[in-house]
Amino acid sequence: MRRAVSRWELVGFSINDVIGSGVYLLPAAAAASLGSASTGAVVLAGLAVLLLVLCFAEAASYFDKPGSAYLYTREAFGELVGFQVGWMTWLARVASVASLSVGFSRALGYLWPSAKEGFGQSLAIAIPLLLLTAINIVGVKGGARTAVFLAVTKTVPLLIFIGVGIFFVSTPLALSVEPRADGNLGETVLLLLFAYAGFENTAAPAGEFKNPRRDVPFALVVQIGVVTLIYTAVQWVTLGTLPGVIESKTPLADAAARFLGGWGGLLMTVGGVLSILGTNSNTVLAGPRYLYALARDGFGPAALATLHPRFRTPAVAILVQTGIALPLAFSGSFEFLATLSVVARLATYFGTAVAVPMLRRKLAQPANAFRIPGGPVIPVAAAVLCVVFAMSAERKNLIAGAIALSIGFVLYRFQRRPDGKVALE
Repeated sequence: MRRAVSRWELVGFSINDVIGSGVYLLPAAAAASLGSASTGAVVLAGLAVLLLVLCFAEAASYFDKPGSAYLYTREAFGELVGFQVGWMTWLARVASVASLSVGFSRALGYLWPSAKEGFGQSLAIAIPLLLLTAINIVGVKGGARTAVFLAVTKTVPLLIFIGVGIFFVSTPLALSVEPRADGNLGETVLLLLFAYAGFENTAAPAGEFKNPRRDVPFALVVQIGVVTLIYTAVQWVTLGTLPGVIESKTPLADAAARFLGGWGGLLMTVGGVLSILGTNSNTVLAGPRYLYALARDGFGPAALATLHPRFRTPAVAILVQTGIALPLAFSGSFEFLATLSVVARLATYFGTAVAVPMLRRKLAQPANAFRIPGGPVIPVAAAVLCVVFAMSAERKNLIAGAIALSIGFVLYRFQRRPDGKVALE
């Protein structure tokens, strides 16, 4: 693979993967369960996710190969655990590509009504996904630069919203929001977690970063700081400028329309569309690297572990992921995978958190590697946090996760030997 992605491109890539459509829905959903306390909850959620981010940062500093959590857990606990984490992580990526593609068409429908249904919706789903697929086949540099560009275009509307809206905030209004009596605290806890999700994919293409052991930890720490500040400011401005925020289906657009006028609502609508597109760009880039890493280790057809002879990208893996996600997006059956992604992400987070102490014992830490202070305290706290989040998941999420893990056990039995043949383990 070509090591083409620089440190600051990686920072943009990481931010782009986290700031998605969730920030445009978070203010109303969080306020519905927590009222005015939702601003503080956003900060606490950022600090909680920081524990997980630090685990990924240290684990990433040991490796310069693609795979992220799959690689970390495989090295720490062996092939079976590593495969299951890699399998679940990739399923979450497929779910994201399909659901984000549909979400993009629905968001675009506010600007182009034909995108809401029929042939127009099919075009709105297919064209952006195929374009992103082509960009990422041609080269990781182009994919990373596209991610950086979309990170900037999605962040600018939020910064305008914050920069202007802060002067219109009514503190009494922001502090007087009452939660809805039927607010679901468990759903809100997961919503807050997944508003910060996506950071786990930063290291997936590590084989194509110039200095992944140094740059991935840097990008992860910068990303969580930037995202927490933006999310907290967005929550505060929305609560302080939009009466009846918990009833709004488009809280940022409605709030912006109040203090910026009609163009402000349009700006936030465009920002939401670009935000979804940006997150999907990262998913199209990162997801196939899990497939490539799994196939390279004998799990899956050998073709998935090949690189394009000219572009040096895992072109087959990229095409396979898009070939699976596109029909799912058209059919609507992606919703099961979207449900599954809740548990899949938690498996990724928990696996990496408990892998860190094992990696410390099994591997020699490189010079100038990132090291979490406090010994095992933060990894253990991060693992406990994952258990708490899992307890907040709905039964259907847990059932979907159990089904996927069972399928993973079956697939694990069919590992390809070095001679290319498939043999039962």
